[in-house]
Amino acid sequence: MNTPVVPHALPGQPHIAYQNGTLMVEGVHLSDLARVHGTPLFVYSKAAMLSALGAYQRGFAGRQAQICYAMKANSSLAVLQVFAEAGCGFDIVSGGELARVLAAGGDPAKIIFSGVGKTRAEMKQALQIGIGCFNVESEAELDVLSQVAVSAGLQAPVSLRVNPNVDPKTHPYISTGLKGNKFGIAHEDTLRAYRHAASLPGLKVVGIDCHIGSQITETTPYLDAMDRVLDLVGEIESAGIPIHHIDFGGGLGINYNGDTPPEADALWSQLLTKLDARGYGQRQLMIEPGRSLVGNAGVCLTEVLYLKPGEQKNFCIVDAAMNDLPRPAMYQAFHQIVPVSPRPNAGASQVYDIVGPVCESGDWIGRDRQLLVQAGDTLAVLSAGAYCMSMASNYNTRGRAAEILVDGTQAHLIRQRESAFDTFALEQLV
Repeated sequence: MNTPVVPHALPGQPHIAYQNGTLMVEGVHLSDLARVHGTPLFVYSKAAMLSALGAYQRGFAGRQAQICYAMKANSSLAVLQVFAEAGCGFDIVSGGELARVLAAGGDPAKIIFSGVGKTRAEMKQALQIGIGCFNVESEAELDVLSQVAVSAGLQAPVSLRVNPNVDPKTHPYISTGLKGNKFGIAHEDTLRAYRHAASLPGLKVVGIDCHIGSQITETTPYLDAMDRVLDLVGEIESAGIPIHHIDFGGGLGINYNGDTPPEADALWSQLLTKLDARGYGQRQLMIEPGRSLVGNAGVCLTEVLYLKPGEQKNFCIVDAAMNDLPRPAMYQAFHQIVPVSPRPNAGASQVYDIVGPVCESGDWIGRDRQLLVQAGDTLAVLSAGAYCMSMASNYNTRGRAAEILVDGTQAHLIRQRESAFDTFALEQLV
């Protein structure tokens, strides 16, 4: 088949685009970065991150609102620095993430500590540095947190995460607001849990929290969840327990493959209209976006190692693998994959499965992709800014990739590539 191979339109970000026949991030040629730093290589656009953040900031203009970046999406220090300098707080889920925020210059008072399994040591660490709020996810956790706070001579600010039993219509692994999920306190148990929290000496109730899932591309689940949360606010305050802030979580999706999530400012225009109609428009608001701030700001560059024809499949074997890009193996997720420097429209394109060198049949990056490609070419895996590097591993003793942050025409190395020695530096022979 001698048809031209035209790269797909790049999803989501004008800051990652073809110019003069080669793919660029802002003002930097990706081919140059691959040559200098090697592959696999993650490259992020600072302008794309700030543009995504700007949509939320416009949506909350004139409101009392704190945007807390959900750093599990991408916890690289320089990425955290971008958001800290832009005035964001942070949503964390571990003591390790807390340490990262502090190392990146984040404000402790703007930190929200979420997660179902906080340890006593993590609680104490967070209390001592004065974080803004604990999002508590069970009544048992309330008791332990109060004990830790009392023993430290402190009082923990708490918000209870409510499970509203709303279907976010996303992948089951990243759905968090249904009855069968491990997260939050059941809707029908919420008032009792708040009364219990208010009775504990080490706690100060400051808010209510709800988060229903990730990669949400429809508005209706958010509207439904807001109604259920506001119903609870009324009940809780009628019981004499004031709610100072309302936290609506995050979860807004991005465009991976023709997905059409609402823009953040448009979504919040609808949500704020409902909030106003119900009389809560002047409350302090908290939100925790992650993927929608960084997902489409990143690409992963990978070199084609071999082309392997087969009876049923043709394989394009690249040097990136499931340890670098775990989303396809874990969620059967789709990432667009395009050539960094498309070849002239000559020769035959082929349909390939793009696979890595890890010894697992689940080690695939993309299936049934039509490409005109040869060994030695560089491919760009798009929409790789979220849940890729933060979930990367050293499986098969593979060092994690290097990372670059692009700011205009400047490319900053923000993480060095791990060597094999780095992967076992903390181990000992006996």
